[in-house]
This record gives sequence, structure tokens and C-alpha cells, in this order.
Amino acid sequence: MKVGIIQQACTADVEANKQRLAQNIAQVAAQGAQLVVLQELHNSLYFCQVESVDNFDLAEPVPGPSCEFYGLLARRHGVVLVTSLFERRAPGLYHNTAVVFDADGSIAGKYRKMHIPDDPAYYEKFYFTPGDLGFRPIKTSVGLLGVQVCWDQWYPEGARLMALAGADLLIYPTAIGYESSDTPEEQERQREAWTTVQRGHAVANGLPVVTVNRVGHEPDPSGQTRGIRFWGSSFVCGPQGEMLYRAPKDEEANVVIDIDLHRSEQVRRWWPFLRDRRIEEFKGLCQRFIN
Repeated sequence: MKVGIIQQACTADVEANKQRLAQNIAQVAAQGAQLVVLQELHNSLYFCQVESVDNFDLAEPVPGPSCEFYGLLARRHGVVLVTSLFERRAPGLYHNTAVVFDADGSIAGKYRKMHIPDDPAYYEKFYFTPGDLGFRPIKTSVGLLGVQVCWDQWYPEGARLMALAGADLLIYPTAIGYESSDTPEEQERQREAWTTVQRGHAVANGLPVVTVNRVGHEPDPSGQTRGIRFWGSSFVCGPQGEMLYRAPKDEEANVVIDIDLHRSEQVRRWWPFLRDRRIEEFKGLCQRFIN
């Protein structure tokens, strides 16, 4: 499978962001991409740096205007497209939702972000209700896509459940960056930990992983911090965690990467982790903490 990833810097102009994405989708499609993955909340700036009720105006229904826009692009270019939208489900009820479009432009399915962070500059609990669709792969014309969103990528349980439900690959639209007061050494440790944990999901489940992050600096509207410098570094790795591509940490990137989905079958024969799981001993995973 040829996978196109689009690592892009965003501005406050939603329509300009969407038009640039449209150009970049066309570019990777022209290079043969069959599946195209966008970053988290790509229509706008990462608004969760502050808690403001005015930002709820960015949300829209699914399906809605953005679904029409991206569905048309998927159909025009004949690609499966993974998007990340701010979903308005009902008045006062919002989700951080990945919407997947099949190559005919139809909505193949959606995933609502399950793990919602609440950290300085990442005040997502103010905006998003935790997802209620479970960890179910989305069936598309290119395979079963195990789509999750950003903070979900740190949790091995979600990756495992997607694998157990038959996912052909794991996909993570992302928005993560540096805290400006951290030392360069600490910043690099965080970026490498982020990469390593997801490569671990690939190894533990025998599946490729596709992660697409934002890039560039976005200021803090409140002025209380120096904003977030998103660390880019979008990557694709194979089912043994082997790095197939890693984008720069400070530049935009539109790239098409070949993934051999047949390797997953062979890797799982070599390393039969699913066979040897002691599922009868895993009840403790359903507890918050074991005293």
C-alpha cells in the first residue's frame, strides 16, 4: 500500500488551511498514494492552548461542511482519506473525531478520541467528551484501519484492542510539541519517547504504524506561555518497528511511503504474541490500580 502523509503548519485562517491541505492531498495522490493521513485538528490552529467558549464555534456536525469538502477530495483523487475534525454532536457536547472517507467520497467510519489530556497548553478536557465508539477498526477499500488520535497513542491497550479486532495498520493523527521552558535535552527525550512507544505498538502487535504530527510554532493566545512548537517527526514504521520514514522536526513534508502489508502475517508467524497471550490472567487490566 502507498501511504501519503501530510505534515503541515497551520494558521488562524481555516479556509486557507483547508485549501493548502487540498493541494497537498492532490500532490501525494499524484505520486500514487492510496491512503492519505492528515494531522490532528488540521482545519485550524491548535485551539486547546486556552479555555475559551468562543472556540466551540470551530466545531461542526459530522457529516457537515468539512465532511463534504474532504469527501469530495477523496472521491476526486480516488484515495482513502483520514481526517481529524472538531465534532459538534449536540449543543454542549463535542468530540475530537477522526473521520475516514473511502475512495468514493463516502464516510467509511469515524473514531472519537478516547483519552483526553488536561495539561498546561493542552486543555482538551474543556472541549472534548471522551469517545464512546470503542476501539473498532474502520473498514475501507484499502483495508481495516485502526485509527486513534494523539494522546491515545501512549496507551498500549488501545493498540492491542485494534489489533485484536483485525486492524491491518495503526494510524494516529497527532498534535504534540515542545514546552518552551524545557531544556533541549528534555525536549529530545520527550520526542524520542513518543516515537519509541508507538514503534513498540508496531512490534507488540505485528502491525505497521502511521503517525502524522503538526509542525511549526503556534503562539499562546493568552500570552501566559511562549506557545507550542510542534515537533513534526511524522513517521511510518513496519510491523517490527523498523523505521520506513521519519519527517523533519521543523519542516513541512508531503511524502508517499510504501508499506508491505503482507509482512505483518510473516512477522506474526515469527513472533506469535497473540498466540501466547495469557488472557485468563489479564483481569487486572480493568482496574485503575492494583493495591
